[in-house]
Amino acid sequence: MPSNPTPRDYNKASVLEVVLSRAPLTRNEVIELTGLSKATVSRAVEELRADGFVADGGVDAVAGRGRRSTYLDVPDTTGHVAGVSFGVLTTGVLVADLRGREVHHVVVPTPNHEEVGDAAEWLAGLIGETAAAARGPLRQIVVAVPGRVRDGTEIFSPARSMKIFTGSGLHRTIAELVDAPVLLDSDANASLLGILAEDTGIGNAALFNVSSVLNFAACTGHELVRGRTPAFGGIGVLCAGAGQETLDGLMSARGLLRFARGRGLDLTRVEELWRGRRDDEARAEVLDAFTTAIVTAVGAVAVTLDPETVYFAGRLCPLVEEVLPEVRSRLDRILPAAPEVKTVTQVVGLSTARGAVFACLTLAQDRLRDAVLGARGRRAEQSTPAF
Repeated sequence: MPSNPTPRDYNKASVLEVVLSRAPLTRNEVIELTGLSKATVSRAVEELRADGFVADGGVDAVAGRGRRSTYLDVPDTTGHVAGVSFGVLTTGVLVADLRGREVHHVVVPTPNHEEVGDAAEWLAGLIGETAAAARGPLRQIVVAVPGRVRDGTEIFSPARSMKIFTGSGLHRTIAELVDAPVLLDSDANASLLGILAEDTGIGNAALFNVSSVLNFAACTGHELVRGRTPAFGGIGVLCAGAGQETLDGLMSARGLLRFARGRGLDLTRVEELWRGRRDDEARAEVLDAFTTAIVTAVGAVAVTLDPETVYFAGRLCPLVEEVLPEVRSRLDRILPAAPEVKTVTQVVGLSTARGAVFACLTLAQDRLRDAVLGARGRRAEQSTPAF
């Protein structure tokens, strides 16, 4: 009969949590971070070592007299995770161990898939190839997509060229092909997660991913805001404040390209807006509308979510950089206290995948902690915990 976790189990889980998130570190650092006694930490470390979650990672260099401390580390056999950025033009896969150390990554053009099953097989194969050098089990996969996602499975309002992925078919098919838990998330959430992982001091923030489609993410108290319904994050449907245009119509690559062509600019790609001539009146009109849309979007977020910082990431960031001085000037005129607005430097296909890896690590570490707490009730049936 399963038994409830004991204080000893909770102590062991606390030590595991610290080692997974902070390794390499010494036993003294574990004691300081957990508040547990030396004897309790030593016992937990030895049990985790027997389970395969802790290994010696070298010794620290101590000047003068004194015994050097052995670092505790997480062995690569503990497992790995895979973060995926499944974009319209580019797909990136990053595989990392449970400490977040990169094992391998790939960035490739996204093929034009006509069937969900074909896309899922391609992604599963790409994940398998990227993880070939990894050791231990694959613990978690998170796939970031250009669209809104509900409950980690269902895609809403993806980019036009990815409409076939609307619904839960992509998640279901990938899950059938891989031997690991799979979750979907929006590219905006993954981008913001990457920023939060790099700067633990961020409290309230928002992010606009201005790429193939406009996507939005926000955090409060350093935690992502998920919303209750699929409507959350659908800020692109709001009026941009420039004619009858919506925010998505001016702050997405597809929408802005259409708008620019409608103003007489002969463009093949949206990048020509910032790489070509800059003395054109039609271009000035396009940039003014783009600026108005950004001010509208940031203003709406500022008065509802009260973020300290609003980030812009994605394909249109070079154009955002160009208009930022005017954006800040207008925001200062209409808001009593405007948030800081800045762009994020990203590596296409890789930065979003890295954010997905951070999501993977949180999920995998939580699952391992739960496994430690639930292991006692299974020990009568098996010789080692089922991790």
